[in-house]
Amino acid sequence: MRRLVLGLLAAAVSLGGYAVGASGQSAGASQQAGSGVGASTGVKDSPGAQQGLSGVVVDSSGAAIANARILAAAAGHINGAVLATTDNAGGFRVEQREGPLAVRVEAAGFVTAAITIVQGRPVRVVLDVQAATDSVTVTAYRTPLASEDSPASTRTLTAAELNEAASPALDNRLRLAPGVELFRRSSSLVANPTSQGLSLRGLGSTAASRTLVVSDDVPLNDPYGGWIHWTEPPELSVRSIELVRGGASDLYGSSAIGGVVNLIAEQPPEVVSRQAAGGQGPDQTHSDRLTLLSSYGGKNTLDEGVLASTARRCWSALASGGLLRTDGYTLVAPDLRGPVDIPSNVHSQNGVVLIERPLRVHSHDGTPGGGLFLRGSVFNEARSNGTRLQTNATRLWRFAGGFDLPTPAPRADGNVALRLYGSEEHYRQSFSAIGAGRASESQTRFGRTPAQELGAVAHWSEPLAPALLVVIGADTHDVRATDTELSIQHGKPAGLLDTSARQRQSGAYAEALWTPPGWTVSAGGRVDHFSNFDAQQSRPPALPGALPGLGETVFNPRLGLARHILPRLAPGLVWSASAFRAYRAPTQNELYRTGQVGQETTLPNSQLRSERATGWETGLAAAGRGSTVRASYFWTQVNRPITALTLSSTPTQITDRRENLGQIESRGLSIDLETEPLRGVSLIGGYQYADATVTKFSAKTSLVGHWIPQVARNSASAQLRLSRASLGTLSLQGRISGRQYDDAANMFLLHGYFRLDAYAARHVGRRLEIFASGENLFDRSIQVGRTPVLTLGTPAVARVGVRVRIGE
Repeated sequence: MRRLVLGLLAAAVSLGGYAVGASGQSAGASQQAGSGVGASTGVKDSPGAQQGLSGVVVDSSGAAIANARILAAAAGHINGAVLATTDNAGGFRVEQREGPLAVRVEAAGFVTAAITIVQGRPVRVVLDVQAATDSVTVTAYRTPLASEDSPASTRTLTAAELNEAASPALDNRLRLAPGVELFRRSSSLVANPTSQGLSLRGLGSTAASRTLVVSDDVPLNDPYGGWIHWTEPPELSVRSIELVRGGASDLYGSSAIGGVVNLIAEQPPEVVSRQAAGGQGPDQTHSDRLTLLSSYGGKNTLDEGVLASTARRCWSALASGGLLRTDGYTLVAPDLRGPVDIPSNVHSQNGVVLIERPLRVHSHDGTPGGGLFLRGSVFNEARSNGTRLQTNATRLWRFAGGFDLPTPAPRADGNVALRLYGSEEHYRQSFSAIGAGRASESQTRFGRTPAQELGAVAHWSEPLAPALLVVIGADTHDVRATDTELSIQHGKPAGLLDTSARQRQSGAYAEALWTPPGWTVSAGGRVDHFSNFDAQQSRPPALPGALPGLGETVFNPRLGLARHILPRLAPGLVWSASAFRAYRAPTQNELYRTGQVGQETTLPNSQLRSERATGWETGLAAAGRGSTVRASYFWTQVNRPITALTLSSTPTQITDRRENLGQIESRGLSIDLETEPLRGVSLIGGYQYADATVTKFSAKTSLVGHWIPQVARNSASAQLRLSRASLGTLSLQGRISGRQYDDAANMFLLHGYFRLDAYAARHVGRRLEIFASGENLFDRSIQVGRTPVLTLGTPAVARVGVRVRIGE
């Protein structure tokens, strides 16, 4: 990925090199090979330049575009005749032609470019993504592939969609895609962290997420509990989000049953020295950028952010940080509140620093094809969970480092990537019991959970033929954690429970991606071994006793097909199908720790086994005239799903225990639509129908046929965007969800809801933007949970703010 991003800057270096060699201009001068809407091109004349009409086609991030078509567009040739098709590295060559030659460059999902190519001067063509289509995705196959050509169901939330969402919370912005939901409907700004697992494809979640969240190959799910800290990434540091729906354990291992969410981070300015590019002397190019964000709104909500980046010679750096706080609101329904109830809220701070240095030169056009990086981040938050005694806090440090390198000459079309990462987390939470009428509260427990995480990811990709790419990789992940629980009775310590354990997951995978004209064929598989070991539990002063260990080896394959049905009459019409196996290992939190949300207490189970999923989907995608639509039918069956079974229930207290159910199944239909019917008007939306039920459970057959908790059968979302330079931007975001249940026994019904948000912004000059947003404009009472007391979602909240950009 980083190799692809670094390609943009290298184009400027190529231009400078050609200008000096060809015309004697000063360093840094450039010369265009052609021009056209939606593309930028550059040429380089070097001693090793390949003779003939050749070049490389990439997107705006520098990612190679496979299967782009080079079509004749000049007198003497049949207009539209296909002269060449790019390979997996984006390269092409027009055989037996003399230049200069006018051509058009086409690729699904991109704006067509009209350029002129010259013999002996390889050209670099940068295509812009069409406004109303998905961008190139790499999450599904760890290699660039246009979304329409992907057998997997993908969705990209662009920077514009994220910036124009009404809520500052990242999880609320993800809800722009239908079917995306946390374990409960509440926002992460007021939700207990242990209920922030992510649900996709109607599979639900528990404390742990059945969807994996990553950034630059590094997992972001909590190392101990599997939930997600949605306020951890600085708001300005996330550029876009790639969403892959459906099992992806063949590449990513555990937790990718429902899919993968890839947070694409902002990158520092790209710069390379002439020495790195084979020239003489250091390059003096430098670049500086600064973005500031500040907003304030109802519930005393404050959102502050900063993003600064710089580049000097062959080094570049980025720093981003943020502060997000809200006084929140009281979750308990008004007619059920008591003296103990106070607003749930969060006060969080985050920061990240990234340093990069480009390394080698790529083969096609002399651009740098790899680099070193080092990244560190810190996250700190404190929460009130609705009463004075129910609180929690998290402090999480992360680091990551590694490199991306092109494979050695003469091919230099592949890539080798390595990531080393780790984290240090300190989590604490206090628990209480609520008296009758919610009139009194007494503390029952206080817990601390320090955890350390170490991991490594390595993968290699190489085109073995113009239409065949192979990816091989391996990773390992080790977590050591201790949970110390202090019991409290009548305000005094009553006992201590100390639990420690290690968890390790390691896997190796291989994938082949074959892209003959009109087809995409993918096949891959992964072998994983995971184990929990060295588990000890003690109640001082008693000696510690060993807990049962856990170990399993699993194999997860995936197959995929995509076919352009009518490539001549309707080049944007694609049929796709895929099938997969996936799994999720139980977390240490599920195995060993007692959790509590509201007055619902969930007991651990050290005998849990992994969840195993089998699924398939098929669909059609169509693109053309500024619109795209994709419809998919999906079916996923999960054996041994981990859920919370109710042991006892009273009007004031629910006690659950984590258990492996027999089997759950989710099947349904999803539709994604993007269109731009008029200039300055765009509509992005989608719908999901998910029939998600329990299909087997011999230990409690009464649960068979029940709905999976917290999964609605019908859900839809839409974002209508109106933009005009003289007036500004208005974005309306609507979300609708049908009824669902809050428990496995389907005793606690949550009614459906409709929510409307809005965002408006206007530029004042070149660098200043003012904006306003409103959430839940109709102030609907949205039912979130019954634990067992009914809790509600975010009421109407408005914000105003400014965004300042300097140096862009």
